[in-house]
This record gives sequence, C-alpha cells and structure tokens, in this order.
Amino acid sequence: MLKIVIAGGFGAGKTTAVGAISEIPPLSTEEYLTEPSTDVDSLEGIEAKTATTVAFDFGRLTLPGPDALELFLFGTPGQDRFVDLWYDLSRGAVGAVVLVDTRRLKGSFTPISFFEDIALPFVVAINQFDGAHRYLPEQVRTALELHPSVPVLTCDARDPNHIAGVLLTLVDHAARNAASRVHRTPTTTLQDA
Repeated sequence: MLKIVIAGGFGAGKTTAVGAISEIPPLSTEEYLTEPSTDVDSLEGIEAKTATTVAFDFGRLTLPGPDALELFLFGTPGQDRFVDLWYDLSRGAVGAVVLVDTRRLKGSFTPISFFEDIALPFVVAINQFDGAHRYLPEQVRTALELHPSVPVLTCDARDPNHIAGVLLTLVDHAARNAASRVHRTPTTTLQDA
C-alpha cells in the first residue's frame, strides 16, 4: 500500500482527479461556497466553481500485476488556511502530486513550498483546463522555479488514463528519490559534529 497526496491551489482539480481515478466511490468533503467566503476565496478565473473541499478527498486505486500496489489517494483542500491539515495528510505518504492551474499559477507556490519544506518527493501536473492557454512543461518549470529533478507533465484531471500516468510518474520518482537517499554518502563524520 502506498499513500499519495494530491495537492494544488484552490480550484486546481484535486477532487476531480481523485474522482476520475478512484476504483471506489470517492469520499469527498465538498461544501457549497457561501457569500461570506468570497472575501477569503477568490473565484477570479474560476467563476463557475460552486463547492470546495473542506477536509480531504479520498480514493483508492489498485495497480494490477504480480506485485499489485494499492494506492490510497488523499486530496487536500486548496486554500492556504488549511496548510496545517496538509501535515496530517502527508504523514506516511510516499509522495505528492501538485496539480497546477496555469490560469491561477500563484496558487501553486504554497503547495510546492510545503512539499519542498517537508522533503516529500512530488511531481507537478499541469491540469489543462478547457480554454486555458497551453504552456510547455519547461515554461511552467521556469515560472515555478522548480528544481530540474522535479518531473513536470501535463494532464486532464477528468481523464483516468492521464491521472494514472501522473501517479505512475510519481511512484517512479519517489522510488528513485528513496534509492538516492539510501546510497548517499554522509557529508559529515562524528568528529565533525
């Protein structure tokens, strides 16, 4: 079993991604947006959005094969005020997917910084919304100031095949990251301490 976090800015497509790929009916904690929340949650660029995740989304995906893997998917709420919850959702995770909405790129910086700070391997998946300008992955990498080792790919969060590809990329990236940590030589000795 592997735990994976799916994060991103407000309205980036996290609930959609979990729902698209989950083999079970996903658990969702979506609530309707209310008038008072408009002072806190900007709907600029996503005016049609009517609900938001207030705790987390949960889904499950089994990857078949001789060594079948069961992926537990936890979608985070997108607003910065829920960052404290992200720590709990990330505990025990092998990695994270950061969904990016290029129409609202500013919302991607907090989740990226969060996973960098807690040293959790992550990939960036550019959710290609209908009508949004298409940027190349390298353009998004530059705009988000990502390390060259962070995989950046495009997807449609509604398409199970796209999300499966993103998850496989993450699992591979997390495995390579873990292997490099095992083989890394310490830079200090007990005498240096």
